[in-house]
Amino acid sequence: MNPLETQLTYPYGDTLPDTGTVLDVAPGVRWLRMALPFALSHINLWLLEDEFESEQGRVRGWTAIDCGIGNQATRDAWESIFASQLDGLPIVRVIVTHCHPDHVGLADWLCERWKVPLWMTTGEYAFARMMSAGLPGADGTAMFPFFQHHGLSDPQMLEELKGRKSYYPTYVSAVPHRYTRMHDDQSFRIGAHAWRVITGFGHSPEHAALYCADLNVLISGDMVLPRISTNTSVFAIEPDANPVQQFLDSLQKYLQLPEDTLVLPSHGKPFRGMHTRIRQLQDHHAARLEEVLVACKTPQSAADIVPIMFTRKLDSHQLSFALGEALAHLHKLWYDGLLQRSIGADHVVRFQTY
Repeated sequence: MNPLETQLTYPYGDTLPDTGTVLDVAPGVRWLRMALPFALSHINLWLLEDEFESEQGRVRGWTAIDCGIGNQATRDAWESIFASQLDGLPIVRVIVTHCHPDHVGLADWLCERWKVPLWMTTGEYAFARMMSAGLPGADGTAMFPFFQHHGLSDPQMLEELKGRKSYYPTYVSAVPHRYTRMHDDQSFRIGAHAWRVITGFGHSPEHAALYCADLNVLISGDMVLPRISTNTSVFAIEPDANPVQQFLDSLQKYLQLPEDTLVLPSHGKPFRGMHTRIRQLQDHHAARLEEVLVACKTPQSAADIVPIMFTRKLDSHQLSFALGEALAHLHKLWYDGLLQRSIGADHVVRFQTY
């Protein structure tokens, strides 16, 4: 546990649900974990006891929050859950917080498996459909000229990144062809309780967290994580984005919730101390912005900034996010009027203080 984590409270200690099992964390709320095939080793998923009127009449069962990545190991883990952890009840609804593969990967499979609806925000659903279809600009090949434009020139790393051009469709082979829209501040019932949608930006197009005042529980998705900072990246499809600013603005919404809210994050362990964690994230970004600003006394590309912000060795998966995050911090300083942006004779974008 790092020093920042000691400032938070973990009500379940080091207890984790084994793959294929669940752990009750609040009345009618169950926690399950699925493995991931990269450095971020797991994702937390949630089952909420539910009952509502459907086209087939009143149904009782479980709403699944997020789905896991689209591979056979995750399907097998879900089948174990279905067989032994649902109290004989079906999945009746699938809610996805956002479009990243570990969250939406098996949405189509789950919805088809149980013949149930998918709920997402429009921004997340649209991006999931675009990226799963590999549409131009949203496909993996778009990142190569974009990364080169921002200073990545290492031939070996560029070659490794070529292997990721079909990364998204590999783990999200399909997305349901219809959905139910969620939107900010929307309130709807899941079983016995009302849950409110809180949208967030900077990490993904229109991320949906869910808060239940009755239970004082926040399903935070990737917006508030206890151990790692949420990735905020600029991508080729939105080349002038300002995601760090969007993320910091979004965090203000969660400060309106009680400090003792039980936070159920997508990665890491459930915790209390959300206001403390938000201050830590604000401090983290302030420190990163300051070190980037200092570095830009001389012209710096996003690729130049990566080793300043990330001192450990990065594989191609990690580098794609690190370069996007380095550029995001440069963009915030640029939008704040602290840096100027120029394009050199080599067609590389660089930033420098005035």
